[in-house]
Amino acid sequence: MSAVVSPMSILLKTHIVLGSEKLSRVAREKHMSLINKLIILFLGLTLGACGESAPAQDDPSPQETLKKAVSGPAPAVEEVLNGSSVGSESDRIEQSLADLEKQMGIKIFSDPWTGDLDVMTENRLIRVLTVYGLGRYFLDGPTEKGLTFEWFKMFEDFINKKMASGHLRVHVVFIPVARDQLIPGLISGRGDIAAAGLTITPEREKVIDFSNPASKTLSEVLVTGPAAPPINTIDDLSGQKIYVRASSSYRSSLDALNVKFREQGVDEIDIEDATELLEDEDLLEMVNAGLLNWAVVDDYKADIWAEIYTNLTVRKDLQLRSGGRIGFAMRQDSPQLAGALNEFLKTHKQGTLKGNILINRYLLDFDWAKNALAAEDYQRFQGVVDIFSKFGEQYGVDYLMVAAQGYQESGLDQSARSRAGAIGIMQLLPSTAADPNVGISDITVAENNIHAGVKYLDFIRSRYFSDPGMDRFNQTMFAFAAYNAGPARVRKLRDKAKQQGYDPNVWFDNVEVIAAREIGRETVQYVANILKYYIAYSLTIKQQLERGRRAKTPG
Repeated sequence: MSAVVSPMSILLKTHIVLGSEKLSRVAREKHMSLINKLIILFLGLTLGACGESAPAQDDPSPQETLKKAVSGPAPAVEEVLNGSSVGSESDRIEQSLADLEKQMGIKIFSDPWTGDLDVMTENRLIRVLTVYGLGRYFLDGPTEKGLTFEWFKMFEDFINKKMASGHLRVHVVFIPVARDQLIPGLISGRGDIAAAGLTITPEREKVIDFSNPASKTLSEVLVTGPAAPPINTIDDLSGQKIYVRASSSYRSSLDALNVKFREQGVDEIDIEDATELLEDEDLLEMVNAGLLNWAVVDDYKADIWAEIYTNLTVRKDLQLRSGGRIGFAMRQDSPQLAGALNEFLKTHKQGTLKGNILINRYLLDFDWAKNALAAEDYQRFQGVVDIFSKFGEQYGVDYLMVAAQGYQESGLDQSARSRAGAIGIMQLLPSTAADPNVGISDITVAENNIHAGVKYLDFIRSRYFSDPGMDRFNQTMFAFAAYNAGPARVRKLRDKAKQQGYDPNVWFDNVEVIAAREIGRETVQYVANILKYYIAYSLTIKQQLERGRRAKTPG
């Protein structure tokens, strides 16, 4: 590895600054917060999931809805320490990652490594694998947020107090990965703890160890929303449609219920596979907004999110499974780490004062999904769906996907106008529509507006995201992100993602993590909302087709 100035060189400078007795306690705490940010910026390196002119709105953002967020990486330590006497001293120190690894005796960041808590404290690093998502762990600009983040920063304080670390603290850092990488990453030494709501099961305990339960005894329950039909018993699910991830324990519970229905000779549940990109909280958000009738989740998650999403009804009388517990996973034969986690959980698990205060304090700042299937909104959808279908087919874009984008942009309201001058359903500026690469006039007319928006999206996709290594789905996701944040900006995010070990050809769990850090949460939420609305429209259209088929079936 070449001797270049890296985020870790900045990190080392900060460690040296922190070693100075001249630094006040308040300043030291401020700098320690910066260390944690710098570590996560760099830890992306350790684990990845695995001729014509552009329109005038290329970069900056073509949409005024994107807030003027941070467009570059976290500020350099020199900026943070501006005016500090010790800052000038740290400026003279440059240390490459290779030199740092040599000094510490192990390739902490570039290679996987294993060991118990004694190894972690020697290296002053505990790596927490988690799943990126609102509520659990996410970045808003360079700021880390989420319940998992808050929980394990408390654990960091607990460990350092227990070890009497002094100024040479042990740092807890967070590595967001795809859900199917949690356990493999733990076993291979890419992380030390997996914290993502993992249920303790006999199958998992064959390959990993768990802490004592962090949750109360839990059950898998049905959660209904405002669109759900009446349901009195679990047997009323016969013949109903439920949307669930195939990899979840909920799917196996529904399969078991279908076996019972089959034996009784009644209609089975129509189980629809949810994309693995949706977490439980995403599905609950969709139920709350009326996008889905119901969802099956662990009761503790239902209780937490029902405090936020007030249209949810947690049906604890309708259980599909009971007796489960959630724990923090670790590699087998890690008694020291297990002991520390178990001691910590005595005062911080769900049901304790500190655990409950944390949950109540944290779940206050979330985006609410609009209800794409509310009567007025859905009438607007029905009024323009044929236009989306026409131009979706013309430009090779899923018409329901761009209809979902139109809903995200304006609520499918052609009368919508932004302060920046964006017009109509697709919220385009007239200058963008008039660009030679789009060339659609009079976007005050709904059909022209939709035509211009779909054509512009296709231009972005073809011009900037036609890489042979990128599949069609991700090409479209990146095009949505670029529609919101600007193609050039998203291209830079892909470059940074590649530099930090993420897959630049995959949006979810990869480039979206960099986007959240670099430009804030809005573009990440923009793409996620489009996916949710698309699912809602797709399910509705499918249900209508099914009703039509049944109506034509004799008997």
